[in-house]
Amino acid sequence: MTADTSVPSTALLAGADRDGSNYTARHLLVLEGLEAVRKRPGMYIGSTDSRGLMHCLWEIIDNSVDEALGGYCDHIDVILHDDGSVEVRDNGRGIPVDVEPKTGLSGVEVVMTKLHAGGKFGGGSYAASGGLHGVGASVVNALSARLDVEVDRGGSVHAISFRRGVPGSFSDVGPDATFEMGGLRKTKRIPKTRTGTRVRYWADRQIFLKDAKLSLENLHQRARQTAFLVPGLTIVVRDEVGLGEGGSKGEESFRFDGGISEFCEYLATDKPVCDVLRFSGQGSFKETVPVLDDHGQMTPTEVTRELGVDVALRWGTGYDVTLKSFVNIIATPKGGTHMAGFEQAVAKTMNEVLRTKKLLRVAEDDIVKDDALEGLTAVVTVRLAEPQFEGQTKEILGTSAARRIVNTVISKELKAFLTSTKRDAAAQARVVMEKAVAAARTRIAARQHKDAQRRKTALESSSLPAKLADCRSDDVDRSELFIVEGDSALGTAKLARNSEFQALLPIRGKILNVQKSSVTDMLKNAECGAIIQVIGAGSGRTFDIDAARYGKIIMMTDADVDGSHIRTLLLTLFHRYMRPMVEAGRVFAAVPPLHRIELIQPKKGQDKYVYTYSDRELREKLLEFQSKGVRFKDSIQRYKGLGEMDADQLAETTMDPRHRTLRRINLSDLDSAEQVFDLLMGNDVAPRKEFISSSAATLDRSRIDA
Repeated sequence: MTADTSVPSTALLAGADRDGSNYTARHLLVLEGLEAVRKRPGMYIGSTDSRGLMHCLWEIIDNSVDEALGGYCDHIDVILHDDGSVEVRDNGRGIPVDVEPKTGLSGVEVVMTKLHAGGKFGGGSYAASGGLHGVGASVVNALSARLDVEVDRGGSVHAISFRRGVPGSFSDVGPDATFEMGGLRKTKRIPKTRTGTRVRYWADRQIFLKDAKLSLENLHQRARQTAFLVPGLTIVVRDEVGLGEGGSKGEESFRFDGGISEFCEYLATDKPVCDVLRFSGQGSFKETVPVLDDHGQMTPTEVTRELGVDVALRWGTGYDVTLKSFVNIIATPKGGTHMAGFEQAVAKTMNEVLRTKKLLRVAEDDIVKDDALEGLTAVVTVRLAEPQFEGQTKEILGTSAARRIVNTVISKELKAFLTSTKRDAAAQARVVMEKAVAAARTRIAARQHKDAQRRKTALESSSLPAKLADCRSDDVDRSELFIVEGDSALGTAKLARNSEFQALLPIRGKILNVQKSSVTDMLKNAECGAIIQVIGAGSGRTFDIDAARYGKIIMMTDADVDGSHIRTLLLTLFHRYMRPMVEAGRVFAAVPPLHRIELIQPKKGQDKYVYTYSDRELREKLLEFQSKGVRFKDSIQRYKGLGEMDADQLAETTMDPRHRTLRRINLSDLDSAEQVFDLLMGNDVAPRKEFISSSAATLDRSRIDA
C-alpha cells in the first residue's frame, strides 16, 4: 500500500497539467490479501445488509456440509450465541494443520487467510463440494471482528484466532479482548479417533449495516433443505439469542433419510396425479483447469469430469410450478445450465410422446415449456467437481456441459415413464400428458381472449371512425372486413352480416386517388388512413401481412359505374400501399345482384326470387323462363345501390358465405398491372386521354347507367 491515495483532481480541473503527468504510480492503491475483501465486501457476499450476514454463515456451514458430502461427517451443530457470535461445529476430518510448503503457513491459516486457497481445487480432496471458489472461509474471516478456529485432529486440539484476518490469540472471550499476534497452537490432548472443526466468529459491525441481523427462519429453511439433500446428515440449530417468535429460544434438529424424494413430497402442496418419480444418471465431459504439479506450480491440464444427475419430480392437480435446483447441495435459485437442460428435456420429450400417441391434434401447435411444467414440483440436483458459477454468491450454474448431460438423462428417463406399458405407470403418464395438453389449450384460449380485448380497447381508444362495426372473433383466418360504400348501405349491412366474424367499415363516396398523390396526402386522407389503421398491418415498406387483423378484405360497392370507380380507387390503394394482401389473394370484390325477378306461384323446390348480375344474364334468364312456361311479374326490380336491398336479400346474395359470390383480386402479371394502374390512375393525362379515345369505339353503350 502507499501512504498517499488522493487524486489531484483540482489541478486537473483547473487546467494545470492536462497531459496527465501529475497522475503517477504513487496514486495507485494496491490491496493485498484480505484488504480487498474489506474494501469491497459486496463483490464477495453480495451486500452488507442481513442478506450478506446470512451469506457469511452459509459459507461456514457449507464447508462442514462438504465434509458430509464426502462421507466424513454426519453431524453439524449451528449455535447462535447470545453475545452476537455464531458457531458451527462438525465431526468431519478437520482442517489440515500441517505446514503448507509453498507459504510456510499451517493449513488452517492458509484456508482462513488466503483467497482462492483450499482443498477443493484440482480434485485432490473433494469429488464434489459446495464451497467451490476457495474464498468462503477467508472472506468470513476478513469480515469478522474476531474469528476462532479449533480443529480436532491427530490426537490434539489445534486452536488459532483472527482479528479482522490477522492470526493470533485473544486473552478472553469476545472481540474486545486483548489480542496478540501468533500462529496455530496445540491446546490439549484428545483421543486420536476424534476429529472435527469448530468455527466461531463475530461479524464486524464496521462492515455490516447496523440493522443487519440473522434470520432464524431462513436458517431453519436452509438446514431443512440441506438435510433433505444429504440423507443421513443431522443438523442441529440452537438459538441462544431469542430470534424465535415472541423472543423465544430453542433448539431444532433436522434429519431426513428419504433424500430428495422426501423433499419433493414436502414441497408439494397439491394432490398428486402421479407418484414421485426419481430420475438419475451421469455423464462425462472434458475441461481444461489449472492443477498443482509436483513443483507447486499451477499447470493447465485437461481433465475428465463426471457429472451426476439426480432428480425427483411429480405432477399435481394444481397450476403452480415449484422447481428447486442445487449443485453439490448449494441452491441455485436463479437456475443455470442444469435447469435449462431439465426444462428443455421435459418440453421436448413431452411433445415427442404426445405426437406419437396422437394426444395432440395435427393442426395444434406443440406445447410450450410452461404447459409441460404446469403443476410440477421438482428437485433437480447435480454433483460435480469444481463447477463454474456466475459470481461468488453461486446463484447461477455456468458449466456448459451440464445442459447437455441433464438433457440427455431426463429425456431418456422421462420418455421411459411416459411410454411405460405397466398399467399403473401408463395410467399416471396419460393423466400427466392430458394435463399438459389441457394447459396448452387453456393458454391459447386465454391469449385469444386477451387479444380480442386488446383489439377492442385499441379500437375504442384510437382515432378510427366511430362508424366502424368490428367483429367479435379474433381468428384472422376466419374474420372478414367489408369496406362498404355509403352510410345507407352500412345500415342494411349491419342487419345482414354475421357479427361473429364480419366487420364493416363505411367510406364516404370516392376516396383519394393515391396513384397521383404523395404518401403524406394519402395519410392525411381520412378514408385512406382509416382503412390502413383498421387493417392494422402498416403500409408501404413497413407493411407486415402477419399483423393484419382480418383474413379477407371485401370491397362491397354498388353495381354501377360509380361503384366500379370506387372499387378501382380502393384497388389502387391496396396495390400501392398494401400489395402483399393482394399478392396473398386476401382482397376480394363483392358481387351484388343487379336485378331481382319475382316468380308467380313457383314450383316446389323453386326459389320465389331469382337474382341476376348483369343485363345479359337478365335477358337470358327471362328467355329461359318464357320457354319453360315459368310465370314472373313484369315489374322486375333493378337495384340502383346496396341501400335499396333488404337485409335478408343482401345477406343471401352478397354477404352469406353459403350463397354469395366473391371475385378474388390477383396480380397474375405484375408488370402489366403496374402499367394499367399508372395509365388509368397516374399523373400523366395524355396517355389516358388517348386510351379513352381509342377505346370509345369498342364501348357497349347499353352498359352505361344513364
